[in-house]
Amino acid sequence: MTGLAFELLKTDGGARRGCLHTAHGLVNTPAFMPVGTAGTVKGMHPEQVKATGAEILLGNTYHLMLRPTAERVAQLGGLHKFMNWPGPILTDSGGFQVMSLSDLRTLDEDGVTFRSHIDGSKHRLTPERSMQIQHLLDSNITMAFDECTPFPATHAQAESSMRLSMKWAARCREAFVERCGYGLFGIVQGGVYEDLRAESVAALTGIGFNGYAVGGLAVGEGQEEMFRVLDFTTPMLPKDRPRYLMGVGRPSDLIGSVRRGIDMFDCVMPTRSGRTGQAFVRRGQINIRNARHAHDDRPLDAECTCPTCTGYSRGYLHHLFKAGEMLGPMLLTWHNLRFYQDLMASLRAAIEEGRFEEVATAWEAEMALGDVEATPDPLKELT
Repeated sequence: MTGLAFELLKTDGGARRGCLHTAHGLVNTPAFMPVGTAGTVKGMHPEQVKATGAEILLGNTYHLMLRPTAERVAQLGGLHKFMNWPGPILTDSGGFQVMSLSDLRTLDEDGVTFRSHIDGSKHRLTPERSMQIQHLLDSNITMAFDECTPFPATHAQAESSMRLSMKWAARCREAFVERCGYGLFGIVQGGVYEDLRAESVAALTGIGFNGYAVGGLAVGEGQEEMFRVLDFTTPMLPKDRPRYLMGVGRPSDLIGSVRRGIDMFDCVMPTRSGRTGQAFVRRGQINIRNARHAHDDRPLDAECTCPTCTGYSRGYLHHLFKAGEMLGPMLLTWHNLRFYQDLMASLRAAIEEGRFEEVATAWEAEMALGDVEATPDPLKELT
């Protein structure tokens, strides 16, 4: 299968350092993809997203097919031009969103019929239609249409769901249009069951894909169980193709998953958390709304060089959220995305230097310490 080229440049234990070549540029791995659900990373200009260090974004098939429609995006030059992001784009297949609409959809062997959460209009999504939509969007990495197996699921439920996804994967491969610098990823399903994951990997590698995603995790099973599934799933995947863990996650999830051989990640957590006043820092996570930040003249993270940390105090950020000013969510989103990209860059460098475990353990130890309290409020001491 041609289209995307992936170079595995270095390994250190299970951790991998690679480079993915697409028609819209390179992606250095391990990589974190900010989520641009509806053609925008919320609260960020594309230039700002690039400045954080991001090289690839994720777009959402379900949301874009409903509004403004894939046909409209294609008419306006494709998703790269539409959202002013010249770099690579991966689009999910729409399967996860459709499957979450349990009261609005009907599943059969051919595909899914569902009603829009926007206006109730009726739509049909099949493997072939998902491929068509992602082609119209001009996605560099197209994801196979699958059924995201719910958690918890019995072995029988996970087996039935996985086998349906494998049938759909073969249809996606048949419908996908090959182009230089573009590729199709298959999605491994099977719940938490090793035999089902093995069957899924065998089916997908038999079909042949440019890359392989691990789906159906980060859906409530917890980090320990997620790592257990990765421990037996990742070694089954082809070493010469990129590996993508979908919808993950927290910084500790990323570190542990890179340790287990994962190359690519996406998650709404840094942007969604930024909008709600949650900031990721080297000593864990903080809620800028908490009163203890009101008088604090320190940056969010003294080691971070993002515009938020170099230009604004915790006290100011606390004020913005309390006042309901939109600049607050924008600044925290900027910091969180930069924090994630800095983490990934440090892991890439550590793998290159053969120091992955040393660097990863240091990150984990520092995040476990928790945030440092500010000095007492001087205004309170005067009262």
